[in-house]
Amino acid sequence: MLLDTFRYLVGAYYGIAEMDNYELKEYVLKDIEKYIREFLEENKENNINYEEEASMIEKDLPLKTKLQDSLLVLPKVNASMELILLVKSKLKDLREEELENYK
Repeated sequence: MLLDTFRYLVGAYYGIAEMDNYELKEYVLKDIEKYIREFLEENKENNINYEEEASMIEKDLPLKTKLQDSLLVLPKVNASMELILLVKSKLKDLREEELENYK
């Protein structure tokens, strides 16, 4: 359970990092990072290698999943509705690309 929570938090971080069309993403990334650090502080009594997990998530998790994770985290860090709508738009574009590739 803790590992799953950590994974979606980190996935959200890397998903927002891909949102180059949002000028204020650095502020949101700092908020997400702070949220992750607080989560780690609250759950430091386990033997999970968080750095290894974060590296795996960055490399292996598809962008679509990272963006979906960000939709779970953005309300928790009081992100703007503008960013949430941009993420949803990006997800829609990714779905359309997937459909085009199937044809």
